Amino acid sequence: MRRRTVSSSGQLAPLLSMFILKLTNSSFTNKDIICQLVRSEIGGDKVFMAAYAHELKRYGIKHGLTNWAAAYATGLLLARRVLKKLELDEEFTGVEEADGEYKLTEESEDGRRPFKAFLDVGLVRTSTGARVFGAMKGASDGGLYIPHSDNRFPGYDVETKELDADTLRKYIFGGHVAEYMELLADDDEERFKTLFKGYIEDDIEADALEELYAEAHKAIREDPFKKDEDEGEKKGKDYWKEESKKYRTPKLTKEEKKQRVQEKIEALRE
Repeated sequence: MRRRTVSSSGQLAPLLSMFILKLTNSSFTNKDIICQLVRSEIGGDKVFMAAYAHELKRYGIKHGLTNWAAAYATGLLLARRVLKKLELDEEFTGVEEADGEYKLTEESEDGRRPFKAFLDVGLVRTSTGARVFGAMKGASDGGLYIPHSDNRFPGYDVETKELDADTLRKYIFGGHVAEYMELLADDDEERFKTLFKGYIEDDIEADALEELYAEAHKAIREDPFKKDEDEGEKKGKDYWKEESKKYRTPKLTKEEKKQRVQEKIEALRE
């Protein structure tokens, strides 16, 4: 239980804020994945940082933006953005080369504790292998400290109580997608062309997916705030305020209202 402290004036000071990695039902849509780090305060929750799967296009991931590998990359993007903003990115690098092993971010060499956040899944189904844990794994490997166990990752064996790191690594780098691509290419070519149309148009083959995701992970670490190449200058509030005035009906003054009424009366007399 968090405690309130009393200030010198005798008033209760605000509760210490708590950070939550929010991955609820609304975080996983048909075309996107939304990862948010939310700060819980007395006045309400505030989004401290966010990352979206559609932003992965900037790093070379243009297809399959809602699969497990994309969820991992989105979580990684969020973590690197948070640490970059707090100037902790060099001190807490996380797992620079994903290997599928179960690891938690530890203290730095100087004894500094890592940035801590708690997972909030809302009403999302937490079955073994769910994408929500892919996003969490990405955020954890990205350098955030998120308390969790390994029993919900792909590759966890219920009987032996052990995690197969190779299976988890396969999911991180889209190996399960590659296997399905190869299966459909051999057994159902029409369905393959329908489901992987974008991959085919961009000449992305199954055996190239691992390198594609590895390069994306590297690019995310180099610049987590990378902008689209064709993105122009960001428009501020003043611009949108002026833009909205174009679609508003200007408010009439008292004299203008009287004039308008007089014109209507004269029109009726005619």
